[in-house]
Amino acid sequence: MKLSCVLMAGAFYFSLTMLWTAQILLAASFETLQCERPVSSQDSSCHTDEDLTGPREVDFQLKGYTFSQPFHLIVSYDWLILQSPAKPIFEGDPLVLRCQAWQDWPLTQVTFYRDGSALGPPGPNREFSIAVAQETDSGNYHCSGVFRSPGPGSPETASSVAIIVQELFPAPALRATPSTEPQEGGPVTLSCQTKLPLQRSATRLLFSFYKDSKTVRSRGLSSEFQILTASEAHSGSYWCEAATEDNQVWKQSPKLEIRVQGPSSSAASPTLNPASQKSAAPEPTPTEPREPLPPLPTPSSEDPGFSSPLQVPDPHLHHRMGVLLKQMQDVRALLGHLLMELRDLSGHLKLETTKGPAKYE
Repeated sequence: MKLSCVLMAGAFYFSLTMLWTAQILLAASFETLQCERPVSSQDSSCHTDEDLTGPREVDFQLKGYTFSQPFHLIVSYDWLILQSPAKPIFEGDPLVLRCQAWQDWPLTQVTFYRDGSALGPPGPNREFSIAVAQETDSGNYHCSGVFRSPGPGSPETASSVAIIVQELFPAPALRATPSTEPQEGGPVTLSCQTKLPLQRSATRLLFSFYKDSKTVRSRGLSSEFQILTASEAHSGSYWCEAATEDNQVWKQSPKLEIRVQGPSSSAASPTLNPASQKSAAPEPTPTEPREPLPPLPTPSSEDPGFSSPLQVPDPHLHHRMGVLLKQMQDVRALLGHLLMELRDLSGHLKLETTKGPAKYE
């Protein structure tokens, strides 16, 4: 009789233990999603997080209902665990990790680690925090500590948890419309382009624009900067900056060169043809040799009536006048050679006339 009572009590205790374990396992395996206030009374239903895939994750509204953010429940059976944020972590977010003991028993000599390296000396603080998380803070974290009474009384180490700090937005790119070489007098629009993730689409960014180390527009909500009438003074190196309102995350774009094109030169200066100059030169008579021509005048700073090409403000006219001077010098050299040949020919003719005609017997 006593044996049967003991067996019945043991079976009852075992049944209660199994029931409690089954409830824990079921609670851990169920995917829960709280259904908040219904906007419409039709098609009233709640959905698991498997139903919230695709574009509907932006605002979690579907069929007239607003859903709460989904979360994943992890049940651990261990003396020590490392608790981390359930939501995704982005640049600029605070990161708080907690070394949690079984039944919140007291701990001492708590140490936090990232990728196997200690982040500080052992101490009583159970929390490790980073005020402004960066992508470089990603890694595998875990903690260790020594239990004070009650507890095992020996050092314990929690399992590692992967922490990934995601990029809030990429470095912006500066674009120019219609082009980076606009015509003088036309409009130019500079756009500072970047993109936020869907989970942070409500984050507001401020944009500023710079030219040659000077601010051309301070921070504002507009991602565009307009130049209504472009001039050569607007040419230069531009870049932009995108930043969060709290200035915790800010990034600059690569530099973009803008070159405003001025009006093109239309008139072309006439050029001289050395062949025509040679044909137009007067031919001297054989009996009267002509003296060499005096050299052509050259630009001189002492002559107030002569305007040097270097003093001409128009660069196109400066170039044309330089070409004209070069051609005039070529013509002068050609005329010098022609006069030398004419002088030799005149000498031969004089020699023939002094000898007279030949006599024959």
